[in-house]
Amino acid sequence: MTVTRATIAAARGLTLGVVAFFGSTALLLGVVLAAALLPLGVGAYLLPPLLTAVRRHADRRRRTAERWYGTSLPAAYRPVPAGTPATGVTRTLRLLRDPAVRRDLLWLPVDATAGFFLAVLPAALLAKAAEGLALALGFWRVAADGGDYWYWFLPVSGQADAIGAGVLGLLLMHLAFRFSDRLLRAHFTLTRTVLTPTGRAALEHRVEELARTRHDAVDTSAAELRRIERDLHDGAQARLVAMGMSLGTVEALLDKDPEQARTLLAKARAESVEALAELRDLVRGIHPPVLAERGLGDAARALALRTPVPVEADVDLPGRAEPAVESAVYFALSEMLTNVVKHVGAGRVWLELGHRDGMLRLTVTDDGRGGADPAAGTGLAGVERRLGAFDGVLAVVSPTGGPTVVTLEIPCALSSPKTSSC
Repeated sequence: MTVTRATIAAARGLTLGVVAFFGSTALLLGVVLAAALLPLGVGAYLLPPLLTAVRRHADRRRRTAERWYGTSLPAAYRPVPAGTPATGVTRTLRLLRDPAVRRDLLWLPVDATAGFFLAVLPAALLAKAAEGLALALGFWRVAADGGDYWYWFLPVSGQADAIGAGVLGLLLMHLAFRFSDRLLRAHFTLTRTVLTPTGRAALEHRVEELARTRHDAVDTSAAELRRIERDLHDGAQARLVAMGMSLGTVEALLDKDPEQARTLLAKARAESVEALAELRDLVRGIHPPVLAERGLGDAARALALRTPVPVEADVDLPGRAEPAVESAVYFALSEMLTNVVKHVGAGRVWLELGHRDGMLRLTVTDDGRGGADPAAGTGLAGVERRLGAFDGVLAVVSPTGGPTVVTLEIPCALSSPKTSSC
């Protein structure tokens, strides 16, 4: 390991250690105090916000593990039913019955002790190594102050002892350079061991998730059918009826007033063109022809070209995904770009679409004002539900002031470019 990587690992570990010790300890003490107040009824109002804070604390550690080392720490929290009070006995019991919440509570003391030790050890090794080298360079004269200065197990009272401390410091520095990264990975491995759901809990969560996504898929399909019916009734159907009436009038006027008949024929022809355009738009909204004919990559480029905001597209797809997956990603991208145009005031957008390690990944970044929230009704919640049917995930990073980065991933194999399915 280079000096730079060892220093980065030590700095990261020191930061994690502070968060692990103070953050986890404070939350643990708060939860214990709130639990002690449950018999008085006060704890039922203190525990829900505290447990929510614990979950956010654990989620931040999950994101840190993913960002720094690509370590995946899956979560399997049960959703709280809509209409459940924000505080009180009902919400407290629902939260405490969630195995994922109980794992978070078990993780707090582990994080504040063993997690803290593993996190700060790289920084401690570097600090002690620097201390040994400083003693060898003469610092022992100040540190000893006429007596013995203990460097680990070695008493330092003269230059010979100081040189021994320097040799020990070099050994510690070698260990720090070699093992700092591994020690920090061990911290996240410990975190993953405690936070990762058991096989049964993961299976139960998967069943619940499938039931929820199936329900959402049925609702989405029903809403889509209603939209198509409404568009046909109010658009193309109305124009075709008007065109039929015009043609009936033309038939009656052919002998009596040919000039008026020609005028009505021109009007009927214009109405037929408009009806055809509306039908094409409707078909494009159901399944765009470019998506069916040329695949997701070209369809994404076409979306980028039609977006009013300049979009820089980087597409690298060596094959085709399943049609259902392509459709889900296409409409998710369409929703993302629509949000950029309508809500964030961006001047430029960057689109990346690719496939790696069995995962189809789409990232949309904009330089807008930020503040995007899937729960705020921007359409991202619908995208997340649509992706859930394919085991896909959606991640949104949108601090106030921007930039906004929206990433979706769907596990999928790609077929040969010459075929049309996985």
